[in-house]
Amino acid sequence: MNINIAPISESHAAGFHACLDAVAREKRYLAQYEAPPLERVSAFVRESVASDVSQFVALDGSAVVGWCDIFPHWAHAVRHCGTLGIGVLPAYRGKGIGGRLLAACISKAKMNGITRITLEVRADNQPAIKLYERAGFEREAVKRKALLFDGKYYDALQMCLIWDERESAIA
Repeated sequence: MNINIAPISESHAAGFHACLDAVAREKRYLAQYEAPPLERVSAFVRESVASDVSQFVALDGSAVVGWCDIFPHWAHAVRHCGTLGIGVLPAYRGKGIGGRLLAACISKAKMNGITRITLEVRADNQPAIKLYERAGFEREAVKRKALLFDGKYYDALQMCLIWDERESAIA
């Protein structure tokens, strides 16, 4: 399997939409149950590309099989902070793709001046938690009953990665 990690482009919008939708419909990893309409996702990708946001896709040929993004906050006092989102299709999990996406995304976020990255992960998602901890994320808090899927509540962990802007980007 030859998976390429690439910055997202407008040509990836439909594939990103399909990948996002598939992961969301699992009702386990994302806070949404389905992807927004394709038009909204396409506009989102266009804006990301125009703003040079840290957003990458994993490609199996031309098929989008995963993504990772770090979006900076818009308010002045928190522009140094970014929020991480990531997802990989089920057939591609456990193959190191998430780690590769995460490393590329963090490196670009650092180049964009982000010095604090936050994320939320379902507390029972141990593979993702281990991935984040290997990348240097630390646990900050537990949000009780943070997510509700099919009538069942789940806790979420808030995690963060912080560095001094003078530190070099990770390899």
